[in-house]
Amino acid sequence: MNIKLRLTAMNFLQFAVWGSYLTSMGTYLFGIGLAENIGLFYAMQGIVSLFMPALIGIVADRWVQAQKLLGICHLLAAMFMAATGYYALTAAQVEFGVLFTLYSLSVAFYMPTLGLSNSVAYTGLGSAGLDTVKHFPPIRIWGTIGFICAMWCCDLLGFQATAWQFVQSATVGVVLGLYAFTMPQCPTNKSQSKKSLVEALGLNAFALFKQKKMALFFIFSVLLGVSLQITNGFANPFISDFGQVPEYANTFGVQHANILISLSQVSETLCILLIPFCLKRFGIKKVMLLAMFAWVLRFGLFGLGNPGAGVWMFLLSMIVYGVAFDFFNVSGSLFVDKETDESLRSSAQGLFIMMTNGIGATIGTLGAQQVINHFVGESTGVARMEGWSHSWLIFAAYALVVALLFAVVFKYKHEPEKA
Repeated sequence: MNIKLRLTAMNFLQFAVWGSYLTSMGTYLFGIGLAENIGLFYAMQGIVSLFMPALIGIVADRWVQAQKLLGICHLLAAMFMAATGYYALTAAQVEFGVLFTLYSLSVAFYMPTLGLSNSVAYTGLGSAGLDTVKHFPPIRIWGTIGFICAMWCCDLLGFQATAWQFVQSATVGVVLGLYAFTMPQCPTNKSQSKKSLVEALGLNAFALFKQKKMALFFIFSVLLGVSLQITNGFANPFISDFGQVPEYANTFGVQHANILISLSQVSETLCILLIPFCLKRFGIKKVMLLAMFAWVLRFGLFGLGNPGAGVWMFLLSMIVYGVAFDFFNVSGSLFVDKETDESLRSSAQGLFIMMTNGIGATIGTLGAQQVINHFVGESTGVARMEGWSHSWLIFAAYALVVALLFAVVFKYKHEPEKA
């Protein structure tokens, strides 16, 4: 099979695993009385990203081929996700401790696969003599399509408020885990030359911080990463909460929040196609600035809109999400790939994931939980929705500050002829 088709299937499944529960888990947790712990569940994805992607990336660089490690991680993640679903569906009373532990073990093995799948794709394209900047984004689109399909399945099958979403995720994970073993081989670095302990462990990826350009890039990756999981964790519960207001209770958005939110991922599929042109034409700084200002609009429009007459603001928020997410995540990954040596590329990708989905997302989800607890809390009806609005506007103000700082501090000379 053509390598691009094989990588397309891999990306489709990679994000279908995540899309099965990522945007709807918050609504399920609200329903079983764990609303105050939503931030912890989403923060756990960030916490494990502090160390697991880097460690797994080191293993892929040094000892185990990336495609095999990808398969192993997905099978382990699927096993624990299946256990999460089984417990939630069979327990008379779902306990936070048990549910959180099983879920955490699953995401601990899933999060490293985001970097690993990129490494497998880049290696496969490189081995076939294909330019990653040109050919990877169209392949990555199918990851977003997989995410959308999983969201729609979750919604239309009636899973978004139940634990069956975890079973759906586990099922896709098993399929991908087995499929990953069929991907092209990714060579490890088996150099026999004498290495320091830091080099032997693959920690030399952290040496990138000695370069001012890369250090600033990773620091702002953390600051922008704060925004990444906020809407994933709280958009669905927010839109569903409009059901408490009679005027909005029967609107399409309230009844099918997951499908409405999936328009964000539709936007992603279109925006990914723009990445090669934008990177070549504008360079990484301007592309990341576009992403940052898009986050301002993403949050601000949520704060001002509603699923009734103001639904157009929700729709516009979904449209700008593609720019906000992809112009940062995908372009950032490509930037890291081009700026790092082949010998530590997997480690560098793991480091990028750690900075964004690790430190940044952890701070973001825990901070967002506190803001929402303060402004939304136990209020009901119109007062509750006003609390949600204040929360989203605070998130928008944060994104604006980060964008302005980045515009002033990050210096990068773009050379279109070398892009």
